[in-house]
Amino acid sequence: MTTNRVMLVDGMALLFRAFYATAMSNYYMINSKGTPTNGVYGMVKHLFTAIEVYQPTHVICCWDMGSKTFRNELFPDYKANRGAPPEELIPQFDLAKEVIESLDIPNVGQVGYEADDCMGTLSRMYSEDSQVFLLTGDQDLLQLLKPNVHVVLLKKGYGNYAEYQEDSFTEEKGITPQQMIDLKALMGDSSDNYPGVKGIGEKTALKLLLKYQTIEGILENIEELTKGQRSKIEENLEMLHLSRKLAAIYCEADVNCSLEDALFYINDEKMGAKFDELEFRNWKKNIVRM
Repeated sequence: MTTNRVMLVDGMALLFRAFYATAMSNYYMINSKGTPTNGVYGMVKHLFTAIEVYQPTHVICCWDMGSKTFRNELFPDYKANRGAPPEELIPQFDLAKEVIESLDIPNVGQVGYEADDCMGTLSRMYSEDSQVFLLTGDQDLLQLLKPNVHVVLLKKGYGNYAEYQEDSFTEEKGITPQQMIDLKALMGDSSDNYPGVKGIGEKTALKLLLKYQTIEGILENIEELTKGQRSKIEENLEMLHLSRKLAAIYCEADVNCSLEDALFYINDEKMGAKFDELEFRNWKKNIVRM
């Protein structure tokens, strides 16, 4: 049994979730310098709460690096439906990374790739010898589940999670984590703005995958499909293959972080100085620490 418990954190997912939780009521926690801090404060609270629950020995925070990735080169409309972030959130992107740095937690990201790709790459590396926990709000990461890789999905509030392991996922969903990629390729993803096969929804996509296992299996047996299913797939064949490339998390990104650098240890003085500088209110009481 491995003793390393590595937590890979989707920094953007935590930051966005924390920001919108209070922004809905126009509560931005603006400090004396005029800087909003509500997202960063909540992000850190989410982080420490998860650390208390899952007791990782190592922690790494992964980030998107700009709005454009290799997926936009494949499909220019990828995520084109998303508006610009609110002005109160924009200064908190850099601030969040500064706070993570003050906790001596490595910030990891690569231009042209998403945080998901960095988490996928690092989880592939670490899972050979360590237990890996992926902390996120993004169900796309469920495709990364393996015997040593768990996905911890944030739910409403603090300390509420839907934790998935490979076997429990398959038991609940009826498909394997790897089949999640083909599922999204067939049904598309309105959040990421790619269509998949027009006219095929989740119910039909699941039914086809349960019977034929993969997109290749479906295409090899396309004569068995209903006339409607067959015509939809044949008319959207190019988009089907493209959607699969968009749906798959890329696990060969050029990122690395030694476990030695990721060892979780808080320097109380360094952390306290940063929290006080940002004027985090009642942080000793409200931000859970080990």
